[in-house]
Amino acid sequence: MPEIYLDDLAPGQLHELGRHTVGADEIVAFASLWDPQPFHLDEQVAARSIYGGLIASGWHTCCIFMRLFADGLLNRAAAMGSPGIDELRWLRPVRPGDTLFGRVEVVEVRPSRSRPDCGIARLRSSMRNQADEEVLSFDAAVMFGRRPGAGAD
Repeated sequence: MPEIYLDDLAPGQLHELGRHTVGADEIVAFASLWDPQPFHLDEQVAARSIYGGLIASGWHTCCIFMRLFADGLLNRAAAMGSPGIDELRWLRPVRPGDTLFGRVEVVEVRPSRSRPDCGIARLRSSMRNQADEEVLSFDAAVMFGRRPGAGAD
């Protein structure tokens, strides 16, 4: 049974999602499979790039967020997927040794008019590094089931 339903979410709530420390091997492994750009793959080439060193792919950063989101909230909730995200931003490079902290803030909660058993929560999602610098942000709509019996009129 889920612990968290749409009915438990309210604008202004913050959900801390946990943390993950990124290693150089992890950066290179992800990039090798999914984003094989030189500044994600080779420390010497990356040192000569505008980044001055190896950085994680932005898509890797999104995947780290997703893992933290699933472990920190979704897997305890009546989550039903997402119709999409808006305003995805990679704000700072993620470097080997960075520890990333995920967080979501509930912006809006809207029960469905056509399906009383579920609704949409709009979430402002972000990750910060160990220096409390924001490295990732986006807004997402996430579908959640309603608590059994809720919405039945």
